[in-house]
Amino acid sequence: MTAAPDRGFISDSLVVKLVIIIPKTPSKKIDRTAVSAFLSKTKAIRSVAQRQPRLVFALDATASREPTWQQARGLHQDMFRAAQTDSHLAIQLCYFRGFNEFQYSPWLTSSDELLAHMEAVSCLGGATQITRLLQHYLGVATPMTPVRGLVFIGDAVEEPSQRLLDLAGQCRVRHQPLFLFQEGNDHTVAALFEQMAGLSGGVYARFDHHSADYLKELLGAVVRYAQGGRRALTSSGRESDKLLLMQLPRKPTN
Repeated sequence: MTAAPDRGFISDSLVVKLVIIIPKTPSKKIDRTAVSAFLSKTKAIRSVAQRQPRLVFALDATASREPTWQQARGLHQDMFRAAQTDSHLAIQLCYFRGFNEFQYSPWLTSSDELLAHMEAVSCLGGATQITRLLQHYLGVATPMTPVRGLVFIGDAVEEPSQRLLDLAGQCRVRHQPLFLFQEGNDHTVAALFEQMAGLSGGVYARFDHHSADYLKELLGAVVRYAQGGRRALTSSGRESDKLLLMQLPRKPTN
């Protein structure tokens, strides 16, 4: 007698079938009209951002400025307030200090944001990095997002002057003027800043409390220049705008 093969726990008389029922998820119909509207809005926002005038505002925050930093801070803030920003202008704050530290903010359209970033800056010993600043200024601009000017406040130069002059010349070719404000009485720095500003198609001025009102007015003119070029300065009728026009080269730099 041959033994039946071992079938384990399953008998010939019992067959169990497992049926797994997966409920169908109703497909959602894509609202192509809504998608199209969203994409159109996104393109419009991008287009506005690309056309938005931009201005770089830079500070030397090395140790040489520390003795007068607290006094200068109030003037910095006054100048920032003079650059009251709106949806038609974006400003980027840059500063250098310490050992090879170079920082820059996002593009800001609120004066409160701008002041908040500036108030967080403190002085730290280190060499000047104006070359790096100018390279950043040239590199951050594109044909779609041009940068209309660089405002820089500093008191020293510890870099090869010829390299700075070369970069200032590149700024002129790219229609990106330099607006250089000097703190202190170093005649060598004054001569170099004035030459760099002239080469770039920009303006040089002294930075101290004796010229605080003038600086605020001049910065306001720089902001208007960044927003609308020479035409904006010509049509405003303000004395500060006339002064800036007198110092700018005759050929448009915008």
